[in-house]
Amino acid sequence: MEKICVIGLGYIGLPTSGFLADNGYEVYGVDVNEDVVETLSKGEIHIEEPSLAGIISESIHNGKLKVSTTPVQADIFIIAVPTPVHDNKTSNLDYVKKATESIIPYMKKGDIVIIESTIPPRTIDDIVVPIIKAGGFNPEEDDVYVSHCPERVIPGRIMTELIENNRIVGGYTEEAAKRTADFYRKVVKGQVFETSALTAEMSKLMENTYRDVNIALANELSKVSEKLGVNAHEVVKLANMHPRVNIHQPGPGVGGHCIAVDPYFIIEKANELSPLMQTAREINSSMPGFVIDQIKKITMNIENPTIAILGLSYKGNVDDVRESPAIEIANQLVSADYHIKCHDPYVKQSAANLELFGLEESLAEADVALVLADHNVFKEMDSMVYVNNMKTPVILDTKNCIQDSDEITLYKIGDLGKLKSIR
Repeated sequence: MEKICVIGLGYIGLPTSGFLADNGYEVYGVDVNEDVVETLSKGEIHIEEPSLAGIISESIHNGKLKVSTTPVQADIFIIAVPTPVHDNKTSNLDYVKKATESIIPYMKKGDIVIIESTIPPRTIDDIVVPIIKAGGFNPEEDDVYVSHCPERVIPGRIMTELIENNRIVGGYTEEAAKRTADFYRKVVKGQVFETSALTAEMSKLMENTYRDVNIALANELSKVSEKLGVNAHEVVKLANMHPRVNIHQPGPGVGGHCIAVDPYFIIEKANELSPLMQTAREINSSMPGFVIDQIKKITMNIENPTIAILGLSYKGNVDDVRESPAIEIANQLVSADYHIKCHDPYVKQSAANLELFGLEESLAEADVALVLADHNVFKEMDSMVYVNNMKTPVILDTKNCIQDSDEITLYKIGDLGKLKSIR
């Protein structure tokens, strides 16, 4: 069985390493962060993901998974490193470049190189392959096989979706696509589709751009609904009863490393041809400011108001704060001289630039509770928790996850026509 070297042990690389080790492969996980490697070498994990801890612990202890800060010789190299954006919203491919360069000394003819990181169109052709050629290999002649197989999983379900989801394999050559697809077919239950590298790059980006545009439509609806005094959630519910309509839900913005980032990878390649994508990004990026405006309206008659922020991760039941609109909202409130106290049962203090408190401590004497993540614990919380701890039990729910009751005053981001300031 092939030896596999995975470069990058974050939210994609670590689950992938554990998944492959659990399937019997000899896996070597590589990360430049020494603290991450040290944690993993003990059989512990540094990210939250259901089922992952047990798989990693077992794989480390049975020797199927080894971790290091440097690559090793292998038959298959999987690169799963971050691809952030610069301040000007263009892609930062430094991690991909360095990861590709790092494996060159350990490669041999016949190896498969897979980029799972989400990348702009033509990254395989214009960046990855030239680096490999400079290292003495020629992917055009299939002495090594280079492909893009974008990850397509969601935090909270990664270990399930790694197995069940369909995969797209974009080969630099047809033979590269075939060999890479054959590898994935051994370990996944979903279908594996072969295509070109460029098509695979664009397909992944359009998956998340579609969602970004749909969310922007819902968020714009929430703003229009506030002006008109209509409940956006009710509008969406009824509109979606049409068999060909699927409007998403409005919220405080878009977070995570995919939806909030991927559209920019297309925009930078065709700025003049992507006005819809750009407008969607502008709308979704404006939502933290919209939330701040609602807080100002609610608290306009209160001197030195205190806001309890419930949830800092970008989505429910995960610890991932990458591109989280909740973090931006919290920072904007601090800049506006609000007193805030943040609580998130999943986010570690080391991952947040804001002080974290326990639930009751965050609510203590708060004028408003601002719900920014739809964690199950918030959905299931008794309304009396607000009543017993807050100065005034007023909740602004941006995730449509809190149940209304007679004991609290509840405002939702899609139903703000009734919003009034409190005294």
